[in-house]
Amino acid sequence: MVVIPTSTLEALTDGIETLKEMVGRLAEDQQKKGLTAEWLENEDARRFLGVSPKTWQNYRDKRVIPFSQFGRKIYVKRSDLENFLQSCRVGR
Repeated sequence: MVVIPTSTLEALTDGIETLKEMVGRLAEDQQKKGLTAEWLENEDARRFLGVSPKTWQNYRDKRVIPFSQFGRKIYVKRSDLENFLQSCRVGR
Protein backbone atom coordinates (compact mmCIF):
# COMPACT_ATOMS: atom_id res chain seq x y z
CA MET A 1 0.00 0.00 0.00
CA VAL A 2 1.21 3.46 -0.87
CA VAL A 3 -0.08 6.60 0.81
CA ILE A 4 0.04 9.87 -1.12
CA PRO A 5 -1.49 13.24 -0.38
CA THR A 6 -4.93 13.91 -1.90
CA SER A 7 -3.53 16.89 -3.82
CA THR A 8 -0.94 14.65 -5.50
CA LEU A 9 -3.60 12.09 -6.46
CA GLU A 10 -5.82 14.84 -7.89
CA ALA A 11 -2.92 16.30 -9.89
CA LEU A 12 -2.10 12.86 -11.25
CA THR A 13 -5.74 12.23 -12.17
CA ASP A 14 -5.98 15.63 -13.89
CA GLY A 15 -2.79 14.92 -15.82
CA ILE A 16 -4.13 11.58 -17.02
CA GLU A 17 -7.41 13.19 -18.13
CA THR A 18 -5.49 15.90 -20.02
CA LEU A 19 -3.36 13.27 -21.74
CA LYS A 20 -6.46 11.26 -22.62
CA GLU A 21 -8.06 14.33 -24.22
CA MET A 22 -4.89 15.13 -26.17
CA VAL A 23 -4.64 11.60 -27.56
CA GLY A 24 -8.32 11.72 -28.52
CA ARG A 25 -7.86 15.02 -30.39
CA LEU A 26 -4.75 13.71 -32.14
CA ALA A 27 -6.61 10.59 -33.28
CA GLU A 28 -9.50 12.73 -34.57
CA ASP A 29 -7.08 15.01 -36.46
CA GLN A 30 -5.34 12.04 -38.05
CA GLN A 31 -8.63 10.50 -39.03
CA LYS A 32 -9.80 13.74 -40.67
CA LYS A 33 -6.55 13.87 -42.65
CA GLY A 34 -6.82 10.21 -43.61
CA LEU A 35 -3.69 9.35 -41.65
CA THR A 36 -5.10 6.68 -39.38
CA ALA A 37 -2.52 4.03 -38.70
CA GLU A 38 -4.17 0.76 -37.90
CA TRP A 39 -1.87 -1.55 -36.01
CA LEU A 40 -2.29 -5.30 -36.35
CA GLU A 41 -1.11 -7.88 -33.86
CA ASN A 42 1.38 -10.53 -34.88
CA GLU A 43 -1.11 -13.27 -35.84
CA ASP A 44 -3.42 -10.87 -37.68
CA ALA A 45 -0.49 -9.53 -39.71
CA ARG A 46 0.54 -13.08 -40.63
CA ARG A 47 -2.99 -13.91 -41.77
CA PHE A 48 -3.22 -10.63 -43.69
CA LEU A 49 -0.18 -11.70 -45.73
CA GLY A 50 -1.33 -15.30 -45.99
CA VAL A 51 2.02 -16.75 -44.93
CA SER A 52 3.02 -19.54 -42.59
CA PRO A 53 4.28 -18.84 -39.07
CA LYS A 54 7.82 -19.78 -40.18
CA THR A 55 7.73 -17.39 -43.17
CA TRP A 56 6.41 -14.62 -40.96
CA GLN A 57 9.23 -15.29 -38.49
CA ASN A 58 11.77 -15.11 -41.34
CA TYR A 59 10.33 -11.76 -42.48
CA ARG A 60 10.74 -10.40 -38.96
CA ASP A 61 14.24 -11.85 -38.50
CA LYS A 62 15.36 -10.31 -41.80
CA ARG A 63 13.54 -7.02 -41.05
CA VAL A 64 11.62 -7.29 -44.34
CA ILE A 65 8.61 -5.53 -42.82
CA PRO A 66 8.89 -2.92 -40.04
CA PHE A 67 7.32 -3.88 -36.72
CA SER A 68 7.17 -2.75 -33.12
CA GLN A 69 7.61 -5.02 -30.15
CA PHE A 70 6.46 -4.38 -26.60
CA GLY A 71 7.57 -7.21 -24.39
CA ARG A 72 6.44 -10.31 -26.26
CA LYS A 73 3.71 -8.55 -28.27
CA ILE A 74 4.45 -7.65 -31.89
CA TYR A 75 2.53 -5.00 -33.81
CA VAL A 76 2.66 -4.10 -37.50
CA LYS A 77 1.11 -1.16 -39.33
CA ARG A 78 -1.43 -2.23 -41.92
CA SER A 79 0.06 0.37 -44.30
CA ASP A 80 3.49 -1.31 -44.01
CA LEU A 81 1.94 -4.66 -44.93
CA GLU A 82 0.14 -3.10 -47.88
CA ASN A 83 3.38 -1.43 -49.05
CA PHE A 84 5.18 -4.76 -48.80
CA LEU A 85 2.52 -6.50 -50.88
CA GLN A 86 2.62 -3.69 -53.44
CA SER A 87 6.41 -3.99 -53.72
CA CYS A 88 6.08 -7.73 -54.41
CA ARG A 89 3.45 -7.21 -57.10
CA VAL A 90 4.34 -8.66 -60.47
CA GLY A 91 3.03 -7.03 -63.64
CA ARG A 92 0.21 -4.54 -63.81
